[in-house]
Amino acid sequence: MQADSKVLHIISNETKEDIGELNVVTPSIYTSIFSKHADTHDTDLSDEDKVTNNFLDEKISLFENLQNKTSKNALKLSENTNKAISAIQDKDETVLKKVLQETKELRDEIEKLKEHLYKDELTNSYNRKWLQDNILKDGTKNFKEKGTLALIDLNYFKTVNDTFGHVIGDKVLLFITNQLKEMREHVVRYGGDEFIIIFSKNITKKIALSKLDKLRESVIKKKLKSNDTSFRVSFSFGVSEFKEDDTLTEVLELADKNMYDDKIQIKKRVTGI
Repeated sequence: MQADSKVLHIISNETKEDIGELNVVTPSIYTSIFSKHADTHDTDLSDEDKVTNNFLDEKISLFENLQNKTSKNALKLSENTNKAISAIQDKDETVLKKVLQETKELRDEIEKLKEHLYKDELTNSYNRKWLQDNILKDGTKNFKEKGTLALIDLNYFKTVNDTFGHVIGDKVLLFITNQLKEMREHVVRYGGDEFIIIFSKNITKKIALSKLDKLRESVIKKKLKSNDTSFRVSFSFGVSEFKEDDTLTEVLELADKNMYDDKIQIKKRVTGI
């Protein structure tokens, strides 16, 4: 079977899951693991260059489209600003009303662009770009202000993929995202089956732990189905408070340590799917 972008996406996810368990990954190791999964899917990689080029063309086209829309909106905003200045100087209320309407429409268009730019395609949660632009200081990995962060990691997610396939795995990711969103906090897909939650300013670490624990108990009780087979999912979490100018890396490392401790405890209770 010739490789296509959908199959390569599945193989890439399986490869990333495998190398995540390794301390050292060299190009040859990655290639070996990737080839192994390609064989499992009976996939011919002889046209890899063609598929890769098609994939890049799609991404470049999307990027150029966003870039063109952004440039167009920036030009329109500049024109409206000049019109507004002239209208104010000439005391022309008719022109001012027209500029106001055009600016409102432009604002709506910019909000749509931002929503597309900041959303994870699979789960519709926020992505790393949103985290960088809204939570961290420009051009740095430092937090703009103090707050509370949680790192979320699904338990036995590889087992779900191995047992039911990646289509079900994607549905599980979407299910978990929707459950996390019920807390009405900012949910970020950080990568794979890892999520970050940025809590509201008034949420302390103690409150965050309580909310996450309550949500997890609710998730564990829910039964998911693949054809006639039922299974359940769970997640582990680590919470860390941060101050202004703390680095994301340091805060995530602390949250990850707390999550590791939590994972040990929850897996004593939930031993599989």
